[in-house]
Amino acid sequence: MAHTKAQGSVKGNRDSRAKRLGVKIYGGSKANPGNILVRQKGTKFFPGDGVSMGKDYTLFSLIAGIVNFKTLKGKKFIEVIHG
Repeated sequence: MAHTKAQGSVKGNRDSRAKRLGVKIYGGSKANPGNILVRQKGTKFFPGDGVSMGKDYTLFSLIAGIVNFKTLKGKKFIEVIHG
């Protein structure tokens, strides 16, 4: 007699690891060149002055300064201001 019931009860019991997405450095905080500001899927936030976007939509700082969040025409931008 084959015992497949035990195997079947565990079959859908897997879960993926969390991807650790979200804002890593908040507005008003200091950022150095290369610091990751936001990890995201797609463009929830767009890069502003002093910020660039990686191929996986990660936003990172290009310059040292203060992080600032702003909204223009319904789009959220992140910029790094010298300071």
